[in-house]
Amino acid sequence: MKKTDLILIATLVVSLLAMTGCGKNQQPKSTSTRGVARILSDESFQSVLEQEIAVFEYQYPEASIVPEYINEHDALDSLLQEKVDLIIVSHDLTDNQRKLLKLQSRAYRSRMIAVDAIAIIVNKQNDIEELTMEDLSDIFTGKVKRWGEVFPTKLKNDSIKVMFDGSGSGVVHYMKEKFLKGASFGSNVYAKTNSTDVFEAVEKHKNLIGFIGVSWITSDLKSLEKPIDEKYEELINNNEVSLINFTDRIKVMPVREDDKLEAFKPYQAHINSGDYPLVRTIWAIDAAYLGSLDHGFFTFLTGVIGQKIILQTGILPAAEPVRYVEVE
Repeated sequence: MKKTDLILIATLVVSLLAMTGCGKNQQPKSTSTRGVARILSDESFQSVLEQEIAVFEYQYPEASIVPEYINEHDALDSLLQEKVDLIIVSHDLTDNQRKLLKLQSRAYRSRMIAVDAIAIIVNKQNDIEELTMEDLSDIFTGKVKRWGEVFPTKLKNDSIKVMFDGSGSGVVHYMKEKFLKGASFGSNVYAKTNSTDVFEAVEKHKNLIGFIGVSWITSDLKSLEKPIDEKYEELINNNEVSLINFTDRIKVMPVREDDKLEAFKPYQAHINSGDYPLVRTIWAIDAAYLGSLDHGFFTFLTGVIGQKIILQTGILPAAEPVRYVEVE
């Protein structure tokens, strides 16, 4: 046999072995505490997730979590198209999405990890003291176009411009379901790139009203400024969480149910009691191999330390039983 033929045969054998190792039954290269994991998250949860990642990577120095913040529609598509195994979105999978994962022979775990609220922010020059749910509906549909149509105010002639954190974000999805019932937003509704852009636009322009996750407006940055080793020790040893207030750079608008007398801001106590009406859930959905880093981070998010971090950001940790689906 010629030398060139031997080389060709050897090359084919190596290629076949490599292809065999890339099958779905291949054991994950990472472990639950080591390796690299890419996750996708709705952008409105970024301020919380960055803190989760920092503590996890400190606890497990050989682990690297690489997040990408996109709208939740694209995050779900990426999970179902097998481009990623762990996502953070505002709702659980539908029955059809579960069936698709089963057809792909992928077990999944989903858990509600937090109860979030949608904060309504306006410029500090806005002198309106509260909004009702009916007011919000009228603003979204364009029925009400000026602030003076909502309440007698010094901004009565200013047009109302609504700002969201992206056209496909979880916040937009929630508001559409809550208020529009299949109708379209009015022409006064605009989408920014992310929550930071919404915050900064509202801070600068007196006629804007913005909608973002409540974790973006907490004013207590002491936890973020602490060295990571000090923060970690505090999470391990301290079960007390101080009262969390909101930044004074913008005005956080109280919201009132139409049949109630009192309006409420999205403080944790009012989220927990149900008095604040704009509350949503945050879910972690994991379709990774058991024992992979993706699964390890999912376990961390749903565990004691991960839930403590959520509590420190101004929203509520969730205590729902995990749903685990075996592939038959």
